[in-house]
Amino acid sequence: MVQDPAKPAGAPVSVGVLYQAAHYGVEHRAAGEARQMADVFVKELVDLLVVPVSEPFAYDVALVVTELLTNANRYAPGPCLLELEGRRSGVRLPLWDSSTALPRLFPRDPTRIGGHGMEIINRICAEVRVERVPVGKRIRATLCLPAGL
Repeated sequence: MVQDPAKPAGAPVSVGVLYQAAHYGVEHRAAGEARQMADVFVKELVDLLVVPVSEPFAYDVALVVTELLTNANRYAPGPCLLELEGRRSGVRLPLWDSSTALPRLFPRDPTRIGGHGMEIINRICAEVRVERVPVGKRIRATLCLPAGL
């Protein structure tokens, strides 16, 4: 019989990552539900990982989530999966959807109605990566917390 290894003395080890995911179908309320999930997630990031988060940062997370889900609902024919990954350095937001069409980034034009989603995401995020995957595409948006908080 193999016994469990002895637990080391001292404080428990924390990986320092908070993770949450949800899938959404093609429905109009998905972006609102995802925004609520993002609000709760940021509060948990503060409480569980003791990450100092400013109100503008929390707003930016919710805005990026809203833009990602709005685009997925508008352009993807099927369901999508939103993940939230929080660390002391910031939040990563991978979104998988069923469309293989990559998002378009239009030139800046304040007079244009609509088509500003990726422009907003690119302006707010430290990094945005888009790649095709076997069942559609994945967009990974990363928001960094300012150093020294």
